[in-house]
Amino acid sequence: MRELVILECTECKRRNYTTKKEKRNTPERLEKKKYCKFERKHTVHKETR
Repeated sequence: MRELVILECTECKRRNYTTKKEKRNTPERLEKKKYCKFERKHTVHKETR
């Protein structure tokens, strides 16, 4: 029951990463600190719907 989710940069609003997530265990939106190649720094990336 793992689903593919898209992560979007909170600063530049571009969709840079995809990851898989178990929706039953974590129903809230995913938030990870990842590298944004457009901003050239580490930023918070949030799950889009």
